[in-house]
Amino acid sequence: MKTIKDLDLKDKTVLVRVDYNVPLKNGEVTSDLRIRASFPTINYLLKNGAAKIILISHLGRPEGKENPEFSLMPVAKELEKLLPDEKVDFKPLPKNGEKIELPAKISLLENLRFNPGEELDSKDFIKNIIDSVNADVFIQDGFAVVHRAHASTDAVKDFLPVYAGLLVEKEVTNLKSALENPAHPVVLLIGGSKVEDKQPLIDKFVDIADYILVGGKIAADGYKPTDSKILVANDFDENSEGAKLDIGPVSTAEFAKILGGAKTIIWNGVMGKVEDPTFTTASSILADVIGKNSDATTIICGGDTTGFVENYLETHPNLKYSLISTGGGASLEFLLGKDLPGLKF
Repeated sequence: MKTIKDLDLKDKTVLVRVDYNVPLKNGEVTSDLRIRASFPTINYLLKNGAAKIILISHLGRPEGKENPEFSLMPVAKELEKLLPDEKVDFKPLPKNGEKIELPAKISLLENLRFNPGEELDSKDFIKNIIDSVNADVFIQDGFAVVHRAHASTDAVKDFLPVYAGLLVEKEVTNLKSALENPAHPVVLLIGGSKVEDKQPLIDKFVDIADYILVGGKIAADGYKPTDSKILVANDFDENSEGAKLDIGPVSTAEFAKILGGAKTIIWNGVMGKVEDPTFTTASSILADVIGKNSDATTIICGGDTTGFVENYLETHPNLKYSLISTGGGASLEFLLGKDLPGLKF
């Protein structure tokens, strides 16, 4: 895969697809993790002589219409706050044939999904953006959307040379190593609530993993293993009504022992109802064990799991993980071996 390391960036105008689909409340960014995830690429571009950096992203689901609730303006303000040495210009999406003035080195365009052309994979839509800023090259650094055939992941390839940013490179390198050449023992830790979402991943890793550990609601609901390497939690912490809302201490200890000796770990799905602090015990213990296993490649994927681990890191900054994936659905589709339109370049 071609990356920005293969590119002469000097004096180039660079169009960069990032993932700034961040949570907002009262017009303020409540978590800047996705913004910070783009900094390695942005800083690399600045350091290596890019003339202009134009960032493009979506936010939420405005359904092809302008909606102030989903404006990226608060993100532009947060970005400038986090990059104190740089001014960040915020620009509306260009109208047909319109040229965008770029006085600052870094610009962020308004939400791509304010135009229906983004989700329709419109060549006209993305070409208009490219022409409006006179872009020389396109950097794909929005890993969370590479499984979508949208204008900023697919149609853009018809008009500009495409290179992976450092975030996409990191995601692909770690996920690929877990599939193609993992160090053993390989452990897949599965949780969450929907068997239909997890079963394809379990089926995929039966031939790869040494252990598949199943917790979460799917274990509480009586998941039946189909292979001897699949271990299902069988004791649970319950609420006053008898609902099984976390895996219990015996299963947690068994899982922890296996994870502590693993060389490759993929974790998808929390162990309990972590939105209730009473039922975070197992997920916290296993996050701790995984984060302290310095001998292993450790991959955290899936929105609930990555959110939990990111929050846990705020109070446990000593823990280290090889990859806390920004991909959500993209990382799961990658692990399942599906074609991702945004990585075909």
